Amino acid sequence: MSRRQPISEIVADPRTSAESRAKLKVVLAARQYAKDSLRLRTKDSFTAYSRLDHDTLVLLVSAAYRDTLKPYTWWFPIVGRVPYKGYFDFDAAKRDAKNLAAAGFDVYVRPSDAFSTLGFFNDPLLNTTLKGDSLDLANTVIHELTHNTFYASGQAPFNESFAMFVGARGAAAFFRSRGQEAAAAKVDAEWEDDKLLANFWTRVIRSLDSAYAAHAESKAARLAARDTVYVRARAALISEIGPALKTINPRYAERVPLDNASLLARRVYASDLDVFDRVYEREGRDLKRTIGRIISLAKSNPKQPFAALLQWAGGNPR
Repeated sequence: MSRRQPISEIVADPRTSAESRAKLKVVLAARQYAKDSLRLRTKDSFTAYSRLDHDTLVLLVSAAYRDTLKPYTWWFPIVGRVPYKGYFDFDAAKRDAKNLAAAGFDVYVRPSDAFSTLGFFNDPLLNTTLKGDSLDLANTVIHELTHNTFYASGQAPFNESFAMFVGARGAAAFFRSRGQEAAAAKVDAEWEDDKLLANFWTRVIRSLDSAYAAHAESKAARLAARDTVYVRARAALISEIGPALKTINPRYAERVPLDNASLLARRVYASDLDVFDRVYEREGRDLKRTIGRIISLAKSNPKQPFAALLQWAGGNPR
């Protein structure tokens, strides 16, 4: 926060590279679009820029039990219980991850380029985020401003999946408002890939649930059954999902980690993504109205926000 510089001054500085200037202009424009057209709560977030001394902002650690689909969780004031923990001290992240693994948990460690302080502070744009392309920048800005606007305590999968939806649909609408149809189409294609993968992870979770339930009396049998599920999942990823992806390298299917920690971490950002689109369609593809509707429904059932959306939009969870 102490390193913040107004983005407008950096854009006006002749020493700023043309590439950085163009990206920073997109950030300001996407922020303004989110404020004016989507009515997201912006305050002064993303009006300043901060450069870190390294190219990774934070490491996120997730963990899960191996013989059941249950995440290891942490509790924090305001945000409640969440299935991940962020570390600015990378050595501490690696140490805690090692300790969790030694205790018998599946562990997943990954970097994050951005985060939201939920509107309590005016979040700056960071150099870790600016390294993305214009599409990623617009999506990230709108995603994080969604957290500023609404955050359901203790409902991490809902909050992140909602922000994924608004970031994707909002970025596409933003580029269309600027006459950049090719960029908007690319964002739409990325969203379709996100939904395809989300549905696949749901299938894997159902298979694991069934496998664990079938071997409730034996931990060894549950672990063996889980390994079989992941072998089949890898095969399906390579033969079925990889070739269907439009914006993700098919080799992703060969490299993506498969264990309970990584699977549940992905589900945090990809829970029932289709239900948000159902609300969007029912609201006539009016994104501002859809955002308001989703927030209202989530507030009506704070312990089960997805259930509130499904009841209103119709259909069953995947």
